[in-house]
Amino acid sequence: METDKEYLLQTLKELMAIDSPTGFCSEAIGYIGKVAASLDLEFSVTGKGCGKIVVRGVESGKRVGLAAHTDTLGLMVRSLGADGSIAFTKVGGPQLPTLDGEYCRIYTRDGRVYTGTILSRSPSSHVYPDADRARKEDGMYVRIDENASCKDDLVALGIEVGDYIAYEPKTTITSSGYVKSRFLDDKASVACILSALKTMSDNGMKPRYDTEIFITVYEEVGHGGAPMGEGLSEMLAVDMGCIGLDLTCTEHDVSICAKDGGGPYDYEMVNRLIKLSKDNGLKYAVDIYPFYGSDVGAMHRAGHDVKGALIGPGIHASHGMERTHVDALLQTVKLILLYLGAK
Repeated sequence: METDKEYLLQTLKELMAIDSPTGFCSEAIGYIGKVAASLDLEFSVTGKGCGKIVVRGVESGKRVGLAAHTDTLGLMVRSLGADGSIAFTKVGGPQLPTLDGEYCRIYTRDGRVYTGTILSRSPSSHVYPDADRARKEDGMYVRIDENASCKDDLVALGIEVGDYIAYEPKTTITSSGYVKSRFLDDKASVACILSALKTMSDNGMKPRYDTEIFITVYEEVGHGGAPMGEGLSEMLAVDMGCIGLDLTCTEHDVSICAKDGGGPYDYEMVNRLIKLSKDNGLKYAVDIYPFYGSDVGAMHRAGHDVKGALIGPGIHASHGMERTHVDALLQTVKLILLYLGAK
């Protein structure tokens, strides 16, 4: 089975071009639905707004799941300043120092979209003696690209508290195969799952068992996968692999997580994933993520009696300016196909 690398990268670029901070994902889920339709797969949207794809398998007796999330980090309007500045609150956990100077889009509730820039309250070293101040929520703001010098000007533009602010992903694919972008966590994994489905379609293959695929929209705030699990035997989350400190994963590996901040993953599933990787010559790493949670963890906290595991492409500098390599994406697609027993 050969995965169409160009399809994988094009799918990732198209996903990255859709703003989808947590809870503001209808366009991204609509895109997932169009891909599912192009592959003649069953698709529906859950009550919470997650996308669900059902792929019929060749054997009965078991029903398995895959999950990845299309929601990203972002911001939301917190208040409108008397000087026309926009104060914000974080959606998820972006590293705020990396946002200083980033371009963004503000989405109003009546459908208007404005551009702006995320800045420090002391943005110029020529003017402010504390230009090196800490980059925190209360010391940063959005400068909108409109004539707005007071709160009333912002109100006239339709800006309201609770409006979403999405910042640029800055997606770049280098000639050496590196993919650098914000929000590889977790759109890279979504692209890997869609590419695995395309690979099966191209080769006339099906998974061994009926498979439910959830593309969640609240993972970055901790409850994306909570509804998953009904009627399933097991669930495999596909999310980013961590890199740094004493972890062994690189940007060329598929990562298999043995334990994260919520505790160990299912021992038998982890062993099976390791064996599949070894037996098929995959470039993989097994690691522990101490400051991490996944959709499987949310599923478990919601009380579902379903075993779960976690894999994903190795991604450097998560929640900041992230980077991976096409090698890691392809290794992840291969492990997904092996896990599903595609034949």
